[in-house]
Amino acid sequence: MKRPLALLVNDDGVHSAGITALREELANDFECLVVAPSRERSGIGKALTVGEVVKVEKLMTQVGEVYSIDGTPADAVLLALHKLLDRRPDIVVAGINLGPNLGIDDILNSGTIGAAMEAAIHGIPSIAISYAIAREFDDGIALQMLSDPGLRLAAKIARTLSKLIVGEGMPEDVDVLSINVPDYRIGIRGIKITRPSKKGYPDIHVAREEGYAIARWDLTLYPEDSEDTDVEAVRSGYVSLTPLNLSLTTKTQRTERLERFAEALKSLIEL
Repeated sequence: MKRPLALLVNDDGVHSAGITALREELANDFECLVVAPSRERSGIGKALTVGEVVKVEKLMTQVGEVYSIDGTPADAVLLALHKLLDRRPDIVVAGINLGPNLGIDDILNSGTIGAAMEAAIHGIPSIAISYAIAREFDDGIALQMLSDPGLRLAAKIARTLSKLIVGEGMPEDVDVLSINVPDYRIGIRGIKITRPSKKGYPDIHVAREEGYAIARWDLTLYPEDSEDTDVEAVRSGYVSLTPLNLSLTTKTQRTERLERFAEALKSLIEL
């Protein structure tokens, strides 16, 4: 009997400690295929490579064969589904992202969550898991993190949730489950089901000789919000489970004001 198939994708790059720890843990219960960018593609969201060739290279790493692509995380999902896999994955696990993915800005910008969203659009249960440590974007962080207890906990959380989802299905009305694990050094107090913070980034750019850059990413960049948000859960030491849905529309499709908008446009159509 074949074991369930897990497709593993990230935005930190194919050699990241996060995806290495993830594969090592999930391999206990799943057949795993890693398809990931050849380099860090943080902040790329669900972007695709258009007008350029995406090269695919099969590599041998310490956790076995992986596919390295010079495209985006969403490219990785599509190439895996349509070109590289001989059967449909039972689940897609994106991560483990080295750094937080919290709030609506991160949801829309994260390559990790973007990959999970791409898979969910194709009807595949998906989770995005992030280890909310502080990052300097020139820190060269890599396999030296493999022994980090928080990263190992994140991998175990991903394994447990993946088994539950494959066995029981996703919770009702949930397309993607986003998990953020606090830095173990601040202490992990428990688990909370949260909603995404809707507060946007503050001034995150710093001056450089050539212009401006995002040089660091940590919890201090996220504005304070209510206790039920993902941001405040992680800031308080809780693992955040944030259910996400692909529906980007409102629950109410027809309101008096929207009807007035539509009416105002009719004359343009009837010319």
